[in-house]
Amino acid sequence: MGMVTPDHPRSSIAEEYRVIKRPLLKNASGSGSTPVKDGNLIMVTSALPGEGKSFTALNLAISMAMELDHTVLLVDADVSKPSVLRTLGLQPQRGLMDVLTNSDTSLPDVLLRTNIEKLSILPAGNTHQRATEVLASEGMMRLLDEMATRYADRIIVFDSPPLLVTTEARALATHMGQIVLVVEAERTTHSAVKQAVQMIEACPVKMSLLNKCSTHGPGGYYGYGYGYGYGAENDA
Repeated sequence: MGMVTPDHPRSSIAEEYRVIKRPLLKNASGSGSTPVKDGNLIMVTSALPGEGKSFTALNLAISMAMELDHTVLLVDADVSKPSVLRTLGLQPQRGLMDVLTNSDTSLPDVLLRTNIEKLSILPAGNTHQRATEVLASEGMMRLLDEMATRYADRIIVFDSPPLLVTTEARALATHMGQIVLVVEAERTTHSAVKQAVQMIEACPVKMSLLNKCSTHGPGGYYGYGYGYGYGAENDA
């Protein structure tokens, strides 16, 4: 599967993500039909591993960073099985968990710049046995506030763990203004999707993306279908 790149802004996959990101951007900037608290905090997750959530989070962040009016921070919050740096061909580095558990490590110490001008990355960092408690802590609340308010135009995209495998995703979801639930076509059961949706019920805005559809688009990429709603998830 291809990746969104600034060098090919009219590719099929770039066009797909233009459609996906538009309502999210409106909520993040406060220009949507209904005000969304913490709309610039966007979590990408799935019910189960392997559904394409990390691929979606990375492409969504790149696509958003191609906008003229926003800067984007991609956070690898899948702290048990981080994949963002590996996907980009980079070695593991200090990151989110180090900031939350080590008072000598600050956010600017671990942010990574990319060759996309408006995109930065916060790696997952070192593993921690009490990751769920750390992500649900007051320290995490303060860090989210720092990340969200340091720059007025910043959008933060979180690559979260799967909802049905770990408890970290549920802890993270309580802080989010928008959640994108990636669902793998012809694999994820309706029961699993229903369970996942129940776990993120409290989030103001939820979008579902049907990934890996059997019908290919004209550019050879897998298509996305999506549902979108306030307060209640549309059927995937």
